[in-house]
Amino acid sequence: MVELPTGAPSHPLGPTGIPAQQTGPGPAGSSVWDLDAAILLVEDDSGDALLVEEMLADSELDSTLTRCKTLAEARRFLSDCPTPVCVLLDLHLPDVNGLDAVRQLVQSSPDAAVVVLTGLAETETGLSAVAHGAQDYLIKGRIDPEVLSRAIRYALQRKNAERAASAIRTSRLIAQENARLERALLPIPVLHDDGFAVAARYEAGRAHGLLSGDFYDVVQTADGAVHAVIGDVSGHGAAEAALGVCLRVAWRTAVLTGVSQLQKIRLLEEILVAERSDPHVFATVTTLVFPPERDRVRIARAGHPGMLLRRGTDVSWVEPDTGMALGLLPGAGHWTLTELDLCPESELVLFTDGLFEGRTGPRTRLGEDGLLEMARRHGSLEPRAFIDALIAEATESASPYGGLADDVAVLQLGWRTGI
Repeated sequence: MVELPTGAPSHPLGPTGIPAQQTGPGPAGSSVWDLDAAILLVEDDSGDALLVEEMLADSELDSTLTRCKTLAEARRFLSDCPTPVCVLLDLHLPDVNGLDAVRQLVQSSPDAAVVVLTGLAETETGLSAVAHGAQDYLIKGRIDPEVLSRAIRYALQRKNAERAASAIRTSRLIAQENARLERALLPIPVLHDDGFAVAARYEAGRAHGLLSGDFYDVVQTADGAVHAVIGDVSGHGAAEAALGVCLRVAWRTAVLTGVSQLQKIRLLEEILVAERSDPHVFATVTTLVFPPERDRVRIARAGHPGMLLRRGTDVSWVEPDTGMALGLLPGAGHWTLTELDLCPESELVLFTDGLFEGRTGPRTRLGEDGLLEMARRHGSLEPRAFIDALIAEATESASPYGGLADDVAVLQLGWRTGI
């Protein structure tokens, strides 16, 4: 066997200075398959290397062939090669032998497609090589141009399929983990008995997200009073979702430590200003306290929309006093308390503006009046069904114009009668 001449002019240098050959088109009349990949032959026997080069020259492949004589040279080539590579790998090299060659190559270059070249008596070794990460194997004495070109193409396609499948699995795992994390961040109302009823629904506006800048929470303290909050951080991204969670947790902590209702508003603004990533980010908030006497509710609003009051089947709009949204002019806000009398069977429905800001026409939105009219049509429904009906009808009315583009949180609160 004649060793390939290292300085022959017919073999231009490859990317690492190793002799390389450009394979030409196949026989006359055959179609040339354009392979968008480099071919690397790792073979120390010059005679076997020459045979492979000649078969590639007679095949339908039109791709650069680079030859390396050791695995170390091959690994250096692969570390510098930016394009996809199919490696034709002999298992008997000066610096490594047998399946170790496959293991080391797959470990150092996981994106390379590998076709192992074995001897006639090494069929089992070829199968083991596939089990260790190679895409295919060929028996040297049974290779012809068609078999070789088909093995290279199939190996590259299998590697592409493996990468795609791996990326899909990774994306699914990340999505599942994100979903578990976001669900864990949604609030669980803290109630000491069955005397108070809470119904809620949360719809994130951002794609593939379960959590957004809208937030709510309900906590009953040891004195029997029920505290509630609903808020909306401007924006729809992950940063706004994280800020919403931060504000909710801060509010709950303030409730459990006995901070007054108006002081909670000031505290939330301080935290918003400290934690926001953009000075233009603001938040609207409504906080409520239902005293244990069950005859009234104290409300503090910071730029948040009004609310619905349900008395039996009757639904009306309530607009308590409001102050500036949090973060617009830090430190300059002034908020007051509104006390609303509650008769038995009264329930309040709170929501974020995403529920009524959806478009219902080219230049119209549902608006607060439209939401009130819609709520009155469903006034006889139970709390959960009532909330679902509001969101469903609001979504349907906006569907011809892109649907509800904002996040939506809806919360219905009230004392149970007879408990």
